[in-house]
Order: sequence, then structure tokens, then C-alpha cells
Amino acid sequence: MPQFRRYLIISACALFAIGLAWFFLRNTPPVVPEAIKRGYGEALTQARAGQPGAARVLYQQLGRPDISPKRRIWLHAELPNYPSSVALKLADADLQHPAPEVRIAAIKSVSELVPNGQRSLLLGPLLEDSEQSVRLAAVNALLGLSPDDLGLYFGPLEQAIDAWEQDLKNAPPSAANFYQLARLHLHNAELKAAQQALEQTLQLDPGNLPALVMQIDVLDKLGQSDAARQLLAKQLHAQPDSAYLQHALGLWLLHHGQSEFALLGLSKAVELEPDNKDYRYDLATTLHGEEELEAAQKQLQEIVQRHPADRKARVLLINYWKESGQLQNVQILLAQLEQMNPDDPALQQGL
Repeated sequence: MPQFRRYLIISACALFAIGLAWFFLRNTPPVVPEAIKRGYGEALTQARAGQPGAARVLYQQLGRPDISPKRRIWLHAELPNYPSSVALKLADADLQHPAPEVRIAAIKSVSELVPNGQRSLLLGPLLEDSEQSVRLAAVNALLGLSPDDLGLYFGPLEQAIDAWEQDLKNAPPSAANFYQLARLHLHNAELKAAQQALEQTLQLDPGNLPALVMQIDVLDKLGQSDAARQLLAKQLHAQPDSAYLQHALGLWLLHHGQSEFALLGLSKAVELEPDNKDYRYDLATTLHGEEELEAAQKQLQEIVQRHPADRKARVLLINYWKESGQLQNVQILLAQLEQMNPDDPALQQGL
């Protein structure tokens, strides 16, 4: 009997020791090698410059448990250019990060990494986040998705929008609040209410170009295309060197089936802001629509040269070169893409 009791005591002690070891192992953060700790700046530089191995070192830094929130946010700004299952896993993990600002950065990453339908599944739970700033970021990321894309989160999004709308109405009047209110009204197809909110925005901030362009869009949706055209013409006359307005003019003409004239506005926007990759991308796709393939390729080449990490322009240029049979150029860009991110979905799909 004493021997049996001694066996039980020894077994209990062993189990206690194992449990204690497991507790400490679980609560002890993994040790990050010094080489990885020192590699943050280099990793960020590689990612921004689209250099070989950029994805690997970017993922490596985002996988660190000891990195500061500020540094995580900078890494998230680069992550959408390096999509993969690993990138999505890292972004998804940071949706649960203790720092609200990191959760917001992760929301932006997920929004660019994931198609509409899948996005709602990942971001929908954040509509009930404990921090208001995170909830509002989730609402903004889901605005514009169709009911089908939202799926189970259609109802929660509408509730979150209603709550935010009430908060904005009760808040002190400001251009930012009225502009956000207009976005929410527009999502709910409340066009008259959106128009009123935009008028209030512009009364407080006459130079608010995003609000002005949204007002033109709302007038269009209300069937007041002439009023929209006149408003845009008036603003362009007052600010002919505004790249933002020239770009808006190009998109407006494109929307109204005047693609040849749209090219003038889009080209002028690029001329005024040659380093703006979004303006140049829209010009490239419009040129392609007008069957000006070589000119479209040149615009995309310029983006890749100025912004080597820009995946969207790089992948589209590969497609345009394939279209024109320039297979040598295709192979060069594919090789560069593989060096940057061997797990890029475009490579996996046999682009």
C-alpha cells in the first residue's frame, strides 16, 4: 500500500511539472532571431521597391510577435502587393491584434487581398468590435458590397450603418461628418439625403473635391446629367490644373459613353500628376478599350518603372503583352514576379 501511495505522489508531481512547463511554454513568446529583428528596415525597403525575395521578408516581419503597432501598420501598407495564402493568414491574424490601429490596417489589407464575397466573412465580425474606430473601418470596407456578397452580414451592416448615421447626426456639424453621412446615404440609395449632406459638406469646405465629385455622381443617379455636367465644367473652368478634376472628367465621360473625349481628361490628369499610378492605370485601361494596345502598354510600363511593387499594373501588363504576342516581355515580367513572390496566385494560375 505505501508503495502504491508513493507511486501516486510521484505521478502527481510529474503531471504537475508537465503542466507547469506547458503553462510557461504557452505564455513565453517565441524567441525572434537577432538577424530577423535587425531586418525590419531592409524588409520594408525590399517590399516598397519590389525587389527579389520581398514577399518572404515581408511575411517574416509581419510574423514577428514583438514588432510595434506602428511598424506593423507600415508593413500592412505593402502587403496587398504580395498576395498569397500566407499573406491572407497574416492579415487575418492581425484582425484580432490588441491595438485598434493595427486591426484597422489589417482591414485595409484584407479589403485588397480578398474578393468581395469572402471579404464579408472575414470583416463582418468586426462590425461588433469593442472599438468604435474599428467598427467604422469595417463599415467603410463593406460599403458598396451587394446583399449577396454580404450574405449573413447584410443585417449587421445595416444596423451598424444606422447607428453610425445617428451618431453623425448628433455630432457637431463638420465637413467630414457630412461627407461620411453622404456616403452612408448613398449606400442606402437615399439620393436626396445624400445630395443634401454633400451640399452641407461643400458649404463648410468649398474646396472638398471628393465631395464635389460625389455630388456629380449623385446628380447623375438622380437623372440630372446636365446639372452634373455643368457643375463639373464650372469647377474645371475655375481649376483647370486640378489633376483630380481632370481625372473625374475623364471617368464621367467614360461613364457616359464618350471614351474618345475621356482620354483627353485622363491624359491631362497624368500630365499634371505623372507619379499618380491610379490615374495612369485608368488611362491605360481606357486606351486598351479604344484598341490602342501599344499606348496602353507604355502607360503600364511607366507605372512598373516608377512603382516596381505595383502588382496590379504588372499583372495587367503581362496580360496586354500576351495579347500582342510579345512573349519575351511576358517571360521577363513573370520571372520578376516570381522572384518577388513565388506564391503569387497569378503564377499559380498559370498566367
